[in-house]
Amino acid sequence: MPAPTRLERWYRWSGTHTGTIDAVLAALLTAFGLLVVATSEPGWWDAVLVLVLSVPLAWRRTRVVPATAVVAAAAFVHLATVPTVSPVAPVAVPAAVYALAAYGPRWASTLGLAAAVAGGALAGIRYLGNIEDRSALGMAVSAVFVVVFLAGAWAFGRIRNLRLEEMANLSERNRLLELEREKETELAALGERTRIAREMHDIVAHSLTVVIAQADGGRYAAPQHPEEAVSALTAIADTGRRALSDMRSLLAVLREDGPREFRVAPGPDDLDELIADLRGGGLDVEFTVTGPRRDLPAGTGLTVYRIVQEALTNVLRHAGPRAHARVRLAWLPERVEVEIVDNGRGAAALVEPRPGGQGLIGMAERARLHGGAVSAGPAPGGGYRVHALLPYH
Repeated sequence: MPAPTRLERWYRWSGTHTGTIDAVLAALLTAFGLLVVATSEPGWWDAVLVLVLSVPLAWRRTRVVPATAVVAAAAFVHLATVPTVSPVAPVAVPAAVYALAAYGPRWASTLGLAAAVAGGALAGIRYLGNIEDRSALGMAVSAVFVVVFLAGAWAFGRIRNLRLEEMANLSERNRLLELEREKETELAALGERTRIAREMHDIVAHSLTVVIAQADGGRYAAPQHPEEAVSALTAIADTGRRALSDMRSLLAVLREDGPREFRVAPGPDDLDELIADLRGGGLDVEFTVTGPRRDLPAGTGLTVYRIVQEALTNVLRHAGPRAHARVRLAWLPERVEVEIVDNGRGAAALVEPRPGGQGLIGMAERARLHGGAVSAGPAPGGGYRVHALLPYH
């Protein structure tokens, strides 16, 4: 990046030190006026007018209305009491008019223009009209000259004011855009955290439920059927390895050098393996598929898998002993239908409230994300039913 030029450095410095610049300019103008008064016919009143006309310009941007009001009052007093032009008036008055138009409120700017027109006309008649030509035409020309001069200063001030307003609007717009970008980033991060939380819940809850069921079964079977205990331990090891692999892939998303997308994306084709795991954990599951297989987006396929996984995990945890579950996957013309029904404890099989709002709430969130819907509740005649409809696209 090239180094800033002297002019650029000056613009930056002057933009942050406006008070210092105005004070220096006001001091120089005051010194000039007092020097002129001191080298001409002495008059304390002329010195007072020099001070009152020039010193307030030090606040022409920071206290624009009071400063220009003092200059205007001094200018009209000067017009009424002094027959000759003050050495600082031709600079102080236009500077005050410009400052009021550029930095003052609209009402003060309009009032300043009216005062400048009236005062300028009177000053032109009084101070310029009697130099050579005291005729009406000469005084009118002098008045118009001064009025045009002050009106020009006011016009330049208004242009500056409009420019400052435009810059302020652009700055505010940039600020709002930055806030919007930050909000979008926060929402994206929140959505990603929610997605990861759902995946972690589904992976951990399902795996631990299967592990607990296998461990309990192996413990009871070990005294009389050691081979069943060995089979249970093998199933526990396999479930743990799969869960560990899934968790590693999921947590890789959180690393800066990890993959940008979560690579574990099971779908309807993986339901047979899921149900086999649950059967190994002691759950009797009947699985039926109807209709021709249709292609699903990865996100929709994952949602189907997670809904079945969550529902069957809940059956294994809450439906009680000798529970039986029926899983039906129907490929309809425009959507896929998923139904899981068990013969467990009905309303008592509801997922217990857990911090973070996972479980059945997570099913509904997943379905809504892909344009679908999930309903869950006690089934007629007992047990519990989870039903989901998801569009293909």
